Amino acid sequence: MKRVETRKRRQYLTVLAIACWTQAPAASGQDYPTRPIRMVVGFPAGGTADIIARILGPKLSERFHQPIVIDNRPGAGSSIGSNIVAKAAADGHTVLMISSAHAINAGLRKDLPYDSQEDFEGVALVAAAPLVLVVPNGLAAKSVTELVALARAKPRQLNFGSSGGGGTSHLAAELFEWKAGVNLTHIPYKGAAPALADLMSGRLQLLFPSLPTAIAQVRAGRVRAIGVTSAKRAPSLPDVPAIAEAVPGYEATNWYALLAPARTPGKIVKALNAATVQALRSVEVNEAIVRLGGESTPGSPTECDRHLKTEIAKWTAVIQKAGIRPD
Repeated sequence: MKRVETRKRRQYLTVLAIACWTQAPAASGQDYPTRPIRMVVGFPAGGTADIIARILGPKLSERFHQPIVIDNRPGAGSSIGSNIVAKAAADGHTVLMISSAHAINAGLRKDLPYDSQEDFEGVALVAAAPLVLVVPNGLAAKSVTELVALARAKPRQLNFGSSGGGGTSHLAAELFEWKAGVNLTHIPYKGAAPALADLMSGRLQLLFPSLPTAIAQVRAGRVRAIGVTSAKRAPSLPDVPAIAEAVPGYEATNWYALLAPARTPGKIVKALNAATVQALRSVEVNEAIVRLGGESTPGSPTECDRHLKTEIAKWTAVIQKAGIRPD
């Protein structure tokens, strides 16, 4: 009974906070924030972007003395949430937690109702987490170099899975094909779990799941990790080489950043950035992100904008080369 009452109380407070966004006047840089801050996440509750938002939220709330309300708006590869923030008032009371999917959408979805770069102000890069290249224990290739040799000897005969066409795991594999000079066959799934199951059964020969998704299976010895997609080795899997050690120039990470609507006043962006960087440098937040298999990446708004621009160009090139279309 108490649990039901607690849930109703949380729902009431959330509705009350949302009501404040439309009833309160816009803030200036001097009195910001004047009401709860809405952090839109374009993914369902429980995903990595949502978890990171909920790790960051309490620290921002402490800094601003206002609630941070997480608003999950999943759908269309996270573009539904992005569109909400693109159209929101540029007063710092609505912000967006994005993942690398935001940059991918710019090259994948031609009908986006917003510009992925111009309609947003970068606040801060938040975190990055590699994907991991896993293969079945029975596969003859036990390293990236051996996998590349096997793929070249058997063009189109090795199957790679993904958690969905056009997603990060799919594009990480397409980039691998491009950089390694191999030809593979793509089998899309509705999520990482069924793809991992088929990998363990031997139906798939390789897969690029996110590190948080696969790390338990790797540590249990159910699959073999032969490379991580970050430029350097991941602290959580120090014995697994970076793919770039065998395939120069390869890098494909899941990353997360905080954006605000375009034309948000500079003083407000600066205040949001300072609060975010302070939170990311706290022991609690940093350790929580490491437990997810990632690392915090505090930086300036300019660095955030530059990173987004680079990632949009990178994934647009991969999408065009592979001829990928949205599901």
